Amino acid sequence: MVKIMEILQRMKEYNQTHCWQYDIRLKNLQDDLRYANIAKEESDKLTVSNFEFKCVEGTSKDKKPLIDFIKRHEWLGTISQYPTHWFGCYYKDILAGVLIFNMPNAFSKLLGEETRSMERLISRGACISWSPKNLASKFLMWSINYMVKNTSYRLFTAYSDPMAKELGTIYQACNFYYLGKKSGTVTRYINPYTGKMVSDRFFRVRSAYKKYAKELNIVWNKNWNNDQKMLWENVPEEVEILLKNKSKEVQKESKKLSFPEKHKYAYVIGATKSETKKLRKIFLDRNKVYPYPKDR
Repeated sequence: MVKIMEILQRMKEYNQTHCWQYDIRLKNLQDDLRYANIAKEESDKLTVSNFEFKCVEGTSKDKKPLIDFIKRHEWLGTISQYPTHWFGCYYKDILAGVLIFNMPNAFSKLLGEETRSMERLISRGACISWSPKNLASKFLMWSINYMVKNTSYRLFTAYSDPMAKELGTIYQACNFYYLGKKSGTVTRYINPYTGKMVSDRFFRVRSAYKKYAKELNIVWNKNWNNDQKMLWENVPEEVEILLKNKSKEVQKESKKLSFPEKHKYAYVIGATKSETKKLRKIFLDRNKVYPYPKDR
């Protein structure tokens, strides 16, 4: 809870003309160089070719350095709710950047009814303060291309937060489509079980329903859910009513937080040129895109 309140206070007080992420780079530079045992003269000569990009898999222990990195270098300083793919950027053996791709908080229909199976959200990202200026954009595109080559995902969405004075400069540099400033979850909640900030979706996921069942002394049946969602057709009607009522009750009693709408960006790419052309036509036929914002 303390961490959340710190973030909210920081949001209220931040009044620089540049974005928060750049502010972090300035403030962390000397400490980052010292921790990495790198002289400023060495860092000034680095180029993107000096860095290696990796998909990071494995246990939470394997991902802990990435989690710690985000907490130190990223605007929100927290890990998002539904991470699915983790990427690290390294200079020699030094972690110099992190990107996390997520299941979206709410699936869109930007590519039609099949969007759910093709969409991932770029939820967290940061690079070390002494990295080359264009490392972030190269790292982002490497990660997207990895996703396209190794998964079924073809649509990558991202938000830029006006509260952090963000415009989405990296997304603009990578030629993302700009969908305007009317997106993002404007209402969030404090998770009563962990104290973390969550969207309203949290109260309706299978893990939350399992918590409700335990509180209601309901014995959970393993065929009530699969790896992705609740299977309500297998849940007795009286149990379904109790669980859904409990969900509404917990959400109503949770602390509510309000946020301004965010800039939204999207990138569409297929595994081949023909697939890219087809998907981008579908995207542009279905969605209005706007000129990039320039005013913070």
